[in-house]
Amino acid sequence: MQTTNGCPRHNGDALSTVDDLQNGACPSTANGQINGETDEVSPKIRSQVDKDIIRLIGQHLRSLGLNRTTEQLIQESGCRLDHPAAAKFQTHVMNGEWFKEMKFLLLEQKYLEHLENGHVLEALQCLRGELTPLKHNISRVHELSSYMMCSTGEELRGMSHWDGKGVLSRQKLMEKLQVYLPATVMLPPRRLQTLFSQALELQRDHCLYHNTKSTNSLENESLLIDHMCTKEQFPCDTVQVLNDHCDEVWFCRFSNNGQKLATGSKDSTVIIWDVDPVTLELSHRKTLEGHSYGLSYLSWSPDDNYLVACGRDDCSDLWVWNVETGNLRVKMNNSPEDSLTSCAWHKDSKKFVTGGTRGQFYQCDLDGNVLDSWEGVRVQCLQYRNDGKTVLAADTHYRIRGYNFEDLTDFNIIQEDHEIMSFTCDDTGRLAILNVATQGVHLWDLEDKVLIRKFQGITQGYYLIHSCFGGTSQVFVASGSEDSRVYIWHMKREMPIAVLTGHTRTVNCVSWNPTYPSMLASASDDGTVRIWGPSEQYRVKRKHRSQSPSSNTAV
Repeated sequence: MQTTNGCPRHNGDALSTVDDLQNGACPSTANGQINGETDEVSPKIRSQVDKDIIRLIGQHLRSLGLNRTTEQLIQESGCRLDHPAAAKFQTHVMNGEWFKEMKFLLLEQKYLEHLENGHVLEALQCLRGELTPLKHNISRVHELSSYMMCSTGEELRGMSHWDGKGVLSRQKLMEKLQVYLPATVMLPPRRLQTLFSQALELQRDHCLYHNTKSTNSLENESLLIDHMCTKEQFPCDTVQVLNDHCDEVWFCRFSNNGQKLATGSKDSTVIIWDVDPVTLELSHRKTLEGHSYGLSYLSWSPDDNYLVACGRDDCSDLWVWNVETGNLRVKMNNSPEDSLTSCAWHKDSKKFVTGGTRGQFYQCDLDGNVLDSWEGVRVQCLQYRNDGKTVLAADTHYRIRGYNFEDLTDFNIIQEDHEIMSFTCDDTGRLAILNVATQGVHLWDLEDKVLIRKFQGITQGYYLIHSCFGGTSQVFVASGSEDSRVYIWHMKREMPIAVLTGHTRTVNCVSWNPTYPSMLASASDDGTVRIWGPSEQYRVKRKHRSQSPSSNTAV
């Protein structure tokens, strides 16, 4: 490349422009433009931060079509938005000007445009004579060659997931190419919006009560004030009290789609409730009867078609119910010496594991047939890992071990100093919360095998209490307590961010709705199930409420 006074001479070739930018060369100094700025920068603009802000504002104004305002900003400040060579490069791309030396992304666009225009020979020449000799991304070249079979432009766009010839696809190409250019040369696309989104995301991460689904869109957010959710938007108020059980309620669990709630009681019944997502209230769907003992554990199949019901320590039976029909699929009783008190489903919804503290540990099919068994494992609680092969089991030796039913191997994962009463994993399968006798709730990382946090506040003796993850992105942990309260923590805090009162006896189980994160259920020895939601001004009420919540307080 020829140079004049140490600076490259631009000949209008797009490749030359790219080379200039990649080599860090400056454009001609004839017009006094160096590093994207003119010689006559306003004396008010003294710092690099000020210059960067002006460039970002100018980029945003230009994206809105306010070109004259942008030019006036550039003229008054003396700061150009982009390196002049970058502007020339962008012009080549947006005008669809192609050269044989252009790199892979540019040639890919050229090839696709030829195909859409029906210029098959030109596309073939581009593929064989220009793309293939680059010897870059060979698998992509093979994929591009398959598009030759497309008979219409619509078929091509569908098969290639390409937007077609025009401004939109070229703009996306431009954004891909900008990755290779320094930000000092050409601003990254939508850089101002990106900075605002990052700032907002950081504020959400520090917001203790943020419990709504976050998006990258700034449309519904104000940039004039910091993001802050109030406690009134959090599930701290009793929306409804369910009194249909006639004895202690030992367990509650929302279905995986969040549309139903199952509750199990000492009265030997399971009740299925329908969820109203608007009012956050429940209606009685059906009662499942015929159990021999009180129901202490319930587990929904991943497809929500079946529900397994388990009894207490002296119960050797297990029931598999068809939720939709209310019919009993199977009553399992492998041995009168069994104690089937816990259950977990495989992700295919076709088999499950069950066990108890008398040393039984089975893998079964939907008809209750034992497929595999593990002898002598005294199980407190069970959970399938996401790999579909490994089962986690808390046992009477204060530990959680992994059991692989495919190769019949087992291994230690967690060791506690006190009895693990129950545990559950988050959706990723990496984190687990344990209710530990006399110690409270512990958060563990199962991959690194480290104790992350000990949550403070609850009263946990030797009663069986089931905690849960919940809220948006499962950043909250909730647990019942022997002091009749429900405790909620943010995963990053040891102290509770909310303490819910209303129950009058031990809270045995809590369940956070996986679909409607402002909805929480709790089951208690006082014979009731409470549904918690935001304060009244943040929820819709039915005109005629069949049940009125009793007084409650969020501390």
